[in-house]
Amino acid sequence: MENLSNIDCCFLTTENSKKSYQGLSNTYSAIEPPTWSLLLAESARASGFKVKILDANAEKLNEEDIFSRITKIRPKILCLVVYGQNVNAGTANMSGAIHVAKFLKKKQIDIPICIIGSHVQALPVETLKKENSIDFIFTNEGVYALRNILKLNDFSTNNLSKINGIAYRDKNDVKLTKPEKVVSTENMDQDLPGYAWDLLPFKEKPFDLYRAPMWHAEYDFEKRTPYASIQTSLGCMFGCNFCMINLINRNDNEEIGVASNYSNMRFWSTDFVIKEIDKLLAMGVKTIRIVDEMFLLNPKYYIPLCEKLAERNKDDDLRIWSYSRIDTVKRPEILKLVRKAGIKWLALGIESAEKFVRLEVDKGKFEDVDVKKVIEKVHDADIHVMANYIYGLPGDTKETIEKTFNLSLELCTAGWNTYPAMALPGSQLYKESLDKGIELPDSYEGYSFHSYETLPLPTETLSPKEIITLRDDAFTKYHTNENFLNLIKKKFGTSAVQNIEEMTKTKLKRKIKGDQI
Repeated sequence: MENLSNIDCCFLTTENSKKSYQGLSNTYSAIEPPTWSLLLAESARASGFKVKILDANAEKLNEEDIFSRITKIRPKILCLVVYGQNVNAGTANMSGAIHVAKFLKKKQIDIPICIIGSHVQALPVETLKKENSIDFIFTNEGVYALRNILKLNDFSTNNLSKINGIAYRDKNDVKLTKPEKVVSTENMDQDLPGYAWDLLPFKEKPFDLYRAPMWHAEYDFEKRTPYASIQTSLGCMFGCNFCMINLINRNDNEEIGVASNYSNMRFWSTDFVIKEIDKLLAMGVKTIRIVDEMFLLNPKYYIPLCEKLAERNKDDDLRIWSYSRIDTVKRPEILKLVRKAGIKWLALGIESAEKFVRLEVDKGKFEDVDVKKVIEKVHDADIHVMANYIYGLPGDTKETIEKTFNLSLELCTAGWNTYPAMALPGSQLYKESLDKGIELPDSYEGYSFHSYETLPLPTETLSPKEIITLRDDAFTKYHTNENFLNLIKKKFGTSAVQNIEEMTKTKLKRKIKGDQI
């Protein structure tokens, strides 16, 4: 029988896909392993603490199930880890976390509840003022602050005030302590020393409760599981206005955090990453996501890693995907190595067909890039592309969006996704929207572009309703386009086409369009 005595911390991931993904959640949305729960649990465990992971998302536990589990575990603290399968989804996932926290408090559970995640990193003061069910939060990635919290014998305000890197409630006031440092590149292998894979739930074999995105699995349900994700680096060197991923690096006490102020990138060693991937391979996992926003950026790190992956991909049975900047994948010799490593998909942020729109938010990111030629080179290397576009960036019009969609048809990539521009908490767009008095979502789900309550940013010429309508129409048009379906049939077979056609029958409903649910 499992020994649950003296658990210092239980890391909880809650389910939110039904509200965020609507009808897509049942079959089509991915179920991602909780990367940060895994990292934090192993870090705390390496420091001598006893930890547990409760993944309510993977196990599909309701609030009563969670309450029952927590009362059996009886941890010293309950830590809600609230990020998202897409890094930008952290705010949308707050909905499920807060729902559970309120339920547990209503049940009069006497365990402190805290949150680590992107939304509270962006809005620590606002979150604690709004959410009485949360006792304290972490203002950055929380590695060192969590260790210091777990050393406490009690969680009085006097003790919490001595912990750097948190915000806590002192009667009716919210207090921010001094910022805590983040783990440096020099200390990554030591202070974030792995993933607590053994703490994940499974049904029959490891990772069978997790599933890859449909496109990553070549639109084949059988290839979606087992599935895992892993990071080789943290953060990003750039400061795009629409992005908030660098909040994990936060090192100030501003009431509203802006990610572009904390641009920083840190790396694990090649040996560390390969050690973790070898663990996954030993457990039968061949479908793997590299979570980094900028995997193919620094050759010092990605080239030796790809070389070692290639040694493990002799039978070409690895199915890995990673993100990359579109201007770092121009060299054929690099693409050849990437493909040998088993990286069969690259997710590339193309954003817009109009250069002036891209430069408005990306700060020179595409200055010398011919998008068509880059995509052609990637395809020539036998690597599939998941192309990402954004509708409704500053400067976008109906005409520029139509031009972007036509570009996507011309590129004809095997994966396609378009986001409406959102003022995500922690992004520069969020801060600017507040300053300009632009209407923002009034719920956490409103920040998910799949959700019923979604509310994209307007542009000078387009309303949120027009932008989301253009996005939804483009999704259907692309995935029913004859050239795209012929490509899918050629690469992945007739069943993949049938699965895509079935997927397009699920229509997302939108409050701003007047849809009823």
